Amino acid sequence: MKAIILAAGRGERLRPHTDHTPKPLLVAGGKRLIEYHLTALAVAGITDIVINLAHLGTQIEAFIGDGARYGTSVQYSREGDTGLETGGGIFNALPLLGPGPFVVVNGDIWTDYPFRQLPELQNDLAWLVLTDNPLHHPAGDFALRNGRVVNDLDNRLTYTGIGIYRAELFAGCRPERFPLAPLLRKAADQNLLGGEHYHGEWFDIGTPQRLAALNEKLSTTT
Repeated sequence: MKAIILAAGRGERLRPHTDHTPKPLLVAGGKRLIEYHLTALAVAGITDIVINLAHLGTQIEAFIGDGARYGTSVQYSREGDTGLETGGGIFNALPLLGPGPFVVVNGDIWTDYPFRQLPELQNDLAWLVLTDNPLHHPAGDFALRNGRVVNDLDNRLTYTGIGIYRAELFAGCRPERFPLAPLLRKAADQNLLGGEHYHGEWFDIGTPQRLAALNEKLSTTT
């Protein structure tokens, strides 16, 4: 199974850090955020990886190269300077990801999620890892009932940015800029969206304060 690390975002809320450094290359605990993903995916045996690029993407490509030093083989999906949003970015990378299910990981998160435990997709269009709502996102994104991701307003959890997807989720899409969430909500309404509630550690690195908190945590535990 292949994976795509989403690394094209501008990171407006992380300015001024992201004025000169793309989000996935920000440092926490002495390592770049994207390095944690590459290492964890390789440990799980997921070694064919696509990274999408937009804002300051040449820095990511120069730093990661072919990915060999992480035990991976990396290809790049280039989107230009402005990017295509999450949905458009994944759609643009589908030719590199191939016909089978693939893993999606947001490049601006940190987690101890064990990628080995990702299931094989059966009939679902996608399968999401959800977690408890953090303080900065109290409303959550989706509810989870008996392993099914649903659009109910009650007992919502937060999407971690980790999932397994099929290319069929993007059927009918066009090569343009578009968000991912509407496609997931449609799949949930069709009962074609599975998921799990992960109780381990997960950080959304969306602000300088959260980046500093993660850096402090990793610096004191490593």
